[in-house]
Amino acid sequence: MVLEARVGDPAAGPQVHARVGVVLVVAPLGAGLCRSIQKSRTYTRCSGASSAAPSSRPIQNAPAGTSMMPSAAAVGAASRPAASRVATKRLTRIMVSWCRMRSRWNEAEASQLQGLDLLVYASRLVGAESSLVIWGGGNTSIKTRERDHRGREIGVLRVKGSGSDLKSIQRRDFPGVRMDDITALLSRDDMGDEEMVSYLGHALQEPGGVRPSIETLLHGFLSAPAVVHTHADAVVSLTNNDRAAEVIDGVYGKDVIALAYRRPGFRISRDVADAIRERPDARALLLERHGTITWGATVREAYEATIELITRAEEAIGERKRGRRLFGGARVAGSEPAARRALALAVAPRLRGLLGRERRIVMTFDESPEVADFASSVDAPRVSQVGPATPDHTIYAKRVPCFVEATGSESPLQLAAAIDRSIDRFVADYTRYFEQHRFAGASLGDPMPRVVLVPGVGMFVSGKDRRTAGIVGDIYRHTIDVLGNAEAFGHYVSLSPKDAFDVEYWPLELYKLTLAPPEKELARRIALVTGGGSGIGRAVARRLVVEGAHVVVGDIDAAAAQKTAAEIVSAAGAGRALGLEMDVTREASVRAAFETTILAYGGLDILVSNAGIAHSSPVARLELGDWERSFAVNSTGHFIVAREAMRLLTAQGLGGALVFVATKNVMSPGKDFAAYSAAKAAEAQLAKVLALEGAPHGIRSNIVNPDAVFQDSKLWSDEIRRERAAAQGISVDQVEDFYRKRNLLGVSILPEDVAEAVLFLASDRSAKTTGCTLTVDGGVKDAFPR
Repeated sequence: MVLEARVGDPAAGPQVHARVGVVLVVAPLGAGLCRSIQKSRTYTRCSGASSAAPSSRPIQNAPAGTSMMPSAAAVGAASRPAASRVATKRLTRIMVSWCRMRSRWNEAEASQLQGLDLLVYASRLVGAESSLVIWGGGNTSIKTRERDHRGREIGVLRVKGSGSDLKSIQRRDFPGVRMDDITALLSRDDMGDEEMVSYLGHALQEPGGVRPSIETLLHGFLSAPAVVHTHADAVVSLTNNDRAAEVIDGVYGKDVIALAYRRPGFRISRDVADAIRERPDARALLLERHGTITWGATVREAYEATIELITRAEEAIGERKRGRRLFGGARVAGSEPAARRALALAVAPRLRGLLGRERRIVMTFDESPEVADFASSVDAPRVSQVGPATPDHTIYAKRVPCFVEATGSESPLQLAAAIDRSIDRFVADYTRYFEQHRFAGASLGDPMPRVVLVPGVGMFVSGKDRRTAGIVGDIYRHTIDVLGNAEAFGHYVSLSPKDAFDVEYWPLELYKLTLAPPEKELARRIALVTGGGSGIGRAVARRLVVEGAHVVVGDIDAAAAQKTAAEIVSAAGAGRALGLEMDVTREASVRAAFETTILAYGGLDILVSNAGIAHSSPVARLELGDWERSFAVNSTGHFIVAREAMRLLTAQGLGGALVFVATKNVMSPGKDFAAYSAAKAAEAQLAKVLALEGAPHGIRSNIVNPDAVFQDSKLWSDEIRRERAAAQGISVDQVEDFYRKRNLLGVSILPEDVAEAVLFLASDRSAKTTGCTLTVDGGVKDAFPR
């Protein structure tokens, strides 16, 4: 896409256009522009830029070949009107001054806060910048005076707690640690991890509270009142290359201290404290392969020092990358997005099946230009296998991704075979890596990759749920930025395999993962529910999500499907549901829904085929069109959906569950209900045939037969109520009571009752059940299965 920036007097509105490349901006340029601009692979010096303006922060995610600023070649200055060339120069100056990290500190807001509240404010500012910290990384602290349990005023370190996230951190996420207990440790030369954790537990201001960060002593050993520690991409780019000492000296001179890598813990905390004590003039400290430490007399000073440190790194990177094509250019020719997506759809089911052999996974696909360009580049096979940008990335994304050896010319079958070979090789390499570096008590974790790079296609990432897969994707997109920046200075370097292993299997890091609640019954599973916009379908979608599933809600009424999905997301969290328009009578609509499901979640585990309509009429007066419409939805619609599901489930090789919502009328047809009863009987026969065909693949097929579910139902329209009342010889207002009284238990059947039956058949509770019909009708004698 192309970024169209309208340059002119903001008060007067846009006047001239200048094209830079990436995303559409339709308002006068403003301070938020940089957040919409993405990093490019090639940088050129800007003609006409003000010499007084600071150099630009790199622009992210532009297609390869897009320049950082619109040079004469980039915007065709020679052939453009003079007004456009002027606009280009003005745009250049604006972008040069804006496209760098800026302090988000707002004194009007901050002046209303003090102490720990001010630290929360600053921490969230840090967390808001994903290039500083992502997904739980980094930590902040402040030293305060508080009353202990005996009423004495003591020094207390308030430091980020383990497992919390800076972008959403709250007061309760900052446990207090008594400073006198921390400073007492300065006399020690070393301390084991377990002893350190136990010691800090005893030093808590609130015993039994949140466990403090594993880097607590790093903060506590510094005398400064406020400390900020980040994993800033820009600075890590400088430390993670083979010319790090030279590069850091050129960027920062004597303003910073650089320390060699050591795993977080007591020793690195002592190293940091000793280094700063020896260099009191230093303004910041860089940890090799890890990140930054800044400090100050106030929280603002520490925060602003971080921003200054990052800005200087970004300026150096921008200067270094001008005129350079990163990663050696393209090794695999790029293809159109539609072609990449088609390949992704063809191989994703097989890939999810491979990655989920031991435990199912949720998988997402990233086809963004910067990711696709990197995966297809000359240097990607080498640089992607060097190691993580920072130690904690190994926890989510493992040490390296799986790089698929592909040329870009493969057919879908050939590419799937290449993926098979690459996954097998990754597992063998990972197992060998574990055996080479294991220590007493370490158990082999999941050997499958979290990131799979496919040249000519893009990147697949996996996790236990959509959120975790999103974290993995974010981490690796940031890693690509770091790789590119570091390669501009020399060759990217990372942790040794031994150091990476020690972090990946470090009990103190693994502890963070134990803070998550236990997985639910349908965790890691993906369900598609047709007719999910109301009634039974809506109740089923909600119930499956409560038990841990991710759900795609399909309905011919797109607004209803999206409403159901929005309600689920509001209750269960982002990414847990997706609402789609889905007409089960149209093959193209069904196929599109399945494709969206694959790209959003990786595949499918559960199909609940529920969409249906009702028509009531005596056979003698039944129109052919009404008969055909009933069969189109209530029979053929189930066939089209089930056929697509069978293809997908078979390709994954993980088994699956098909649940067909039929009706009591399958067993006991109703008068004047021929079109509905006959079509639903065909649906039931289809389900039984699928039980026969699916069994060899571990795919179960079962039926739920509900009766008279009125609540939130579009099937029981006013017209149907009138027609069924006429057929039974009762008044319309007696319909619900009539159906309740005719079942043996004399109960009303609710959508939630049917949802419980669907849950049973979709889950492993019924792992040994297929071809079954489960009634949810209160006991209708004529509908007993025989």
